Amino acid sequence: MATQAYCVKCKTKRDMNNEEEVTMKNGRNALSGKCSVCGTKMFKIGGGSSVRQTVTKAKAASKKPTKKAVRRNPKTTKGKK
Repeated sequence: MATQAYCVKCKTKRDMNNEEEVTMKNGRNALSGKCSVCGTKMFKIGGGSSVRQTVTKAKAASKKPTKKAVRRNPKTTKGKK
């Protein structure tokens, strides 16, 4: 049985032809193929093999808290410079 995915052109779930496993930039698995009816490219996130690849993410560097901009009332600071 072929994998089913949502076709945005047919607006329904269809069988996928020429499906191949792809890995996205974030390391998740997905399936890419063509709609069996109209030929539109289809994409199913979370498809593909069940083998999980471990992706190590670098910890975000701690940022120093920024000072909030002081908002001044132009009426009160009119004559002051």
